[in-house]
Amino acid sequence: MKFSEVKKYVQSDLYRYSGNVKILSFLLLYLKSSVFRWQVAFRLCKGKRIIKLFGIFLWLINRTRKNIGIYRETNIGFGLFIGHNAPIQINPGTIIGNNCNLSQCVTIGTNDNTPAIIGNNVYIGPNVCIVENVVIGDNVTIGAGSVVTKNLPDNSTVAGNYAKVLNYNNPGRYINNKWNS
Repeated sequence: MKFSEVKKYVQSDLYRYSGNVKILSFLLLYLKSSVFRWQVAFRLCKGKRIIKLFGIFLWLINRTRKNIGIYRETNIGFGLFIGHNAPIQINPGTIIGNNCNLSQCVTIGTNDNTPAIIGNNVYIGPNVCIVENVVIGDNVTIGAGSVVTKNLPDNSTVAGNYAKVLNYNNPGRYINNKWNS
C-alpha cells in the first residue's frame, strides 16, 4: 500500500476519534491514547518498504498489542474506533468494513478457518462473541453480551445469547464521526 493510502487510513481513524484530521489533534491523541498509537502502528504495517518497517517497529514497542489481539494481516476498512484498551481478539482472516466500533472484550473467532465478514457502520458492544462463518450486514448494532452465530441483516439491532433481531429502528446510532472516503 502506498504512503498516501496509509495516510488516508490513519486520517480516517483520527477522524472517528476526534471529528477532524488536524495535525494537532493527531499529536494530542497519539500522546494520550495507547489504543490510537496501536492503530497507527497497525496502519503503517500495511505500507511498503520503510513505512512498513517503521510500522513494525512501532508495533513491537507498543504494549497495547498485548490487549488487542488483532493481527497485522487482518483486513479492516476506514475509520476503525476501539472504545477501550481492553482485551479484544479477532481472527486474522476476519474482514471488517468501514466505520466499525469495537468495544471491550470482543471476540471474533473461528475453529474451521471460516471467519466473519462484518459490514460498514457496525457497532459491536462489550463482551460480544462472533463465532464462525457469519456475515454481518451494514448499519448493524450488536448489543452487549451477544453471541452471534448466524448472519445478521442490514439495518438491524440485535442482542441476546444467541443474538436475535430486536428491531430495525435507528441502527448504527452509536457510530459517531463517520468517515466518508
